[in-house]
Amino acid sequence: MAIRISPSLLSADFARLADEAARVEGAADWLHVDVMDNHFVPNLTLGLPVVHSLLKATRIPLDVHLMIDDPDRWAPAYAEAGAGSVTFHVEAAAEPVRLARTLRSAGARAGLALKPATAIDDYADLLPELDMVLLMTVEPGFGGQGFIDSVLPKIRRTRELLDGLRSAGPDGEIWLQVDGGVSAETIERCAEAGADTFVAGSAVYGSADPARACAQLRAQAESAASH
Repeated sequence: MAIRISPSLLSADFARLADEAARVEGAADWLHVDVMDNHFVPNLTLGLPVVHSLLKATRIPLDVHLMIDDPDRWAPAYAEAGAGSVTFHVEAAAEPVRLARTLRSAGARAGLALKPATAIDDYADLLPELDMVLLMTVEPGFGGQGFIDSVLPKIRRTRELLDGLRSAGPDGEIWLQVDGGVSAETIERCAEAGADTFVAGSAVYGSADPARACAQLRAQAESAASH
């Protein structure tokens, strides 16, 4: 199972985002960009103009996580801008299948995010339409929160569902991403449960050497996933 590390710019210096992106070049697979609207979550971060600027400033593909109301209206523009992956929340989407297809047709990977309390089985029929499932391991809205261990069974269940799809011969691989409280203390548990794509904010940008932190997290996840 391939492991992917996606450092979250939510924990980076917002005044120096291009420089912060450069600090993980060669170590990160993706750059995670948290878009918050102060409606779906009680925080306001950045939006499409900053994504446009980041796309010009880094070669690392952007992994955009939309924590916003009405993603059916707003998400396609991020795919059209050139984001490599666009993830929207199932709790906010009116027509998730149509939106996923729109994102894919615009050239992006389509991701579906679930809050900690949202059950994956309720959306199992949507999985073939997706390129990634994002399971929040904290309540969305703020960085630096503690990992919610009770999400681990949902990670295992999601892995079972995805493996069942793969054995049935779907087109392509659906990634399983975790976001929130991912660190050296928690990443192995997530990998053992079946996650393969890891968003890490404070664990990367709170380090004196973010690239080295990415490499260490990757090594831990690869070791845990191989057992």
